[in-house]
Amino acid sequence: MHYQAAAAAAEAWGYVAAAAARGATMDALERVERLAAESAVVIFSVSTCCMCHAVKRLFCGMGVSPTVVELDEDPRGKEMERALSRLLGGGAAGGAAVPVVFIGGKLVGAMDRVMAAHINGTLVPLLKEAGALWL
Repeated sequence: MHYQAAAAAAEAWGYVAAAAARGATMDALERVERLAAESAVVIFSVSTCCMCHAVKRLFCGMGVSPTVVELDEDPRGKEMERALSRLLGGGAAGGAAVPVVFIGGKLVGAMDRVMAAHINGTLVPLLKEAGALWL
């Protein structure tokens, strides 16, 4: 009888832990969306990531001053990184979710999407529309 009660408690705790994890993910997603909407260009980055560095240099080289959120320097950075991974379609256990760029509060995507937009000429109009570039 004692074993059944312990098993039921463990099962209930697992449910509570899963619900808490979902809540943390929703909080992280809301935080990502709020941060993304606060500036014309927002880059979610990890300070030691070479791809993140390249994206930041691209924007700075164009004369854009992006807001950079360094996830490895934020206490809730791991939660936000998981939320970004989900936004990119990678699921909770997806691969690296950075860099992730938002322009005008809208998700542009990771490095591949940003570079594709730069190469095909659609990045500058996005930046102008968001008020991040005045050329």
